[in-house]
Amino acid sequence: MKILSLLGSPRKQGNTAKVLSWVEEELRNQGHSVDRLHLVDYHLEGCIGCHYCQKNPGRLECTREDHCLEIFERMIGSDAVIYATPLYCWDFTSQMKPFIDRHLCLVTGPENPATHKSHIEGKRLALLVTAADHEGEGNSDLISEIFRRLAAYTKARVAAELIVPFCSTPDKIGAEQREWALAFAAKVAGRG
Repeated sequence: MKILSLLGSPRKQGNTAKVLSWVEEELRNQGHSVDRLHLVDYHLEGCIGCHYCQKNPGRLECTREDHCLEIFERMIGSDAVIYATPLYCWDFTSQMKPFIDRHLCLVTGPENPATHKSHIEGKRLALLVTAADHEGEGNSDLISEIFRRLAAYTKARVAAELIVPFCSTPDKIGAEQREWALAFAAKVAGRG
């Protein structure tokens, strides 16, 4: 399986990167190909709502001149995509948010079920979140809901979700969180 991981953290060696590294290592050990893109290395602009991407159904296009379509092409060529982000104000980071908003480019005809098509239909999507506070209602529930709606909107499948709570510094993330990461990797690959 070809897996693309998208790291949305502003820190390349932070909590999210550490947990994601365990996931990627386990997936590679299972024989999967894994590529990581650190979104801070890419120029990503926000959606401006022009709907140019909706003019030619089936074509992946946008008026924004950045790296977003290049990343979307990598997603289309993958079997599974991991969205990895620390939790910032109950949501994706500002580094990942423009990319999330631009997912409109991946679909056409979303207003009509008969014409709703997606470039990533059926793909396995997974969400990995590190949080400074607890998991669930009042903290990570919103990002989970946003992710599930994003998957439904793009006609993809939610393969796995992992919220790692109470993360302070990477050196304090240990064996228990590693076990969670390995179980998450199995679900990403369809084995969990």
